[in-house]
Amino acid sequence: MYRLRPFASRLTRVAQQQQKRSLSIHEYLSADLLRKSGVGVPYGAVATTAAEAEAIAKKIGGDDMVIKAQVLAGGRGKGTFENGLKGGVRVIYSPTEAKMFADQMIGHKLITKQTGAQGRLCNSVYICERKFARREFYLAILMDRASQGPVIVSSSQGGMDIETVAKENPSAITTTNIDIHTGVTDDIARKIAVDLGFSEQCIEDAKDTIQKLYKLFMDKDATQIEINPLSETSDHKVLAMDAKLGFDDNADFRQKEIFSWRDTTQEDAEEVRAAESGLNFIKLGGDIGCLVNGAGLAMATMDIIKLNGGEPANFLDVGGGATPQAIKEAFTLITSDPKVTAIFVNIFGGIVRCDAIAKGLISTVESMNLRIPIIARLQGTNMEAAHQLINESGLKIFSIDDLQSAAEKAVQFSKVVKMARDIDVGVEFSLGI
Repeated sequence: MYRLRPFASRLTRVAQQQQKRSLSIHEYLSADLLRKSGVGVPYGAVATTAAEAEAIAKKIGGDDMVIKAQVLAGGRGKGTFENGLKGGVRVIYSPTEAKMFADQMIGHKLITKQTGAQGRLCNSVYICERKFARREFYLAILMDRASQGPVIVSSSQGGMDIETVAKENPSAITTTNIDIHTGVTDDIARKIAVDLGFSEQCIEDAKDTIQKLYKLFMDKDATQIEINPLSETSDHKVLAMDAKLGFDDNADFRQKEIFSWRDTTQEDAEEVRAAESGLNFIKLGGDIGCLVNGAGLAMATMDIIKLNGGEPANFLDVGGGATPQAIKEAFTLITSDPKVTAIFVNIFGGIVRCDAIAKGLISTVESMNLRIPIIARLQGTNMEAAHQLINESGLKIFSIDDLQSAAEKAVQFSKVVKMARDIDVGVEFSLGI
């Protein structure tokens, strides 16, 4: 099994990302939250139409502003819109330009290094005054697994990609562990401000800003507050020029306002749908759909598919609630991928009975009129009754007890269906196995 470890570890990380979600909010909401917490930010407002953008620019006044596409992805400044407009962050010099760029951004998809080729839809733009930084720094407050507490990551090299700094000049990044019971004291905050390089007249302001950011981090159950850049302006004010905030999904019950800001248009539609149904779903690149209960069994299922020369199309864990409704929703998600050529159902009936799962499976296949082969391995309570129900259903569901044999058949069926699709012919399967 040694050969399978890299694959399993990758999928484990993917599954953890899915199950331990962190809410991200748009920049304009982050700026409002910082402003309410007493942190200095450039004045700005959000617009959902070109006309609103023009009105906001007139209100800001002056002839030096910035318009930013509100898309939850990094690299916006170097991104390209599907209509050809380059740059999701632009300097503008008049309300007319604000209207012109807003019209080209709103309602269009922005493609960046983080969105993939499909891009993400821009539904609004943030227009703010342009401030000139005398110095630019990087500051982030994060929850650190290693130290099991908050850390403050800071660097004098702000205003640029922190990953690049970490790669090219790691000594420029400082990590300060924070005792969660003590918090960020005056001495800690002042030392960070001095080490970053704030001028003497800004040290106290920077200290206060760091402490206010930490208070916000703790009060709002944040997992991340990243300010890049945290700037000292030409008139010696400390401003958070750009902010990225993330919040712990487990705090949804006590951070109702913040979680009401979730923008599901910025998330994978299928993963959003799965989460609403209580399913853990991640689309992968293969062609064998997987429906499993339990993350560990899901990992083993994908491993054995790989071992037999196949590729899983998804990670899908229905958890302990493998009800008929959950099974139907899971099949809907799996079959929405046109690449899927077979479905491997691997369920351990401990809390739920295998015969109940079999009934739900049969009902789903009948109602959806599925034509691709389905391999069902149901083990546990009432498994014999489940096998009988499936075998007597007359449907293209193949009930197999042995995990290796089931995976082998799933891969073989997938290859046959793929070959048939490639030459544009139909294929039928009999139950003589």
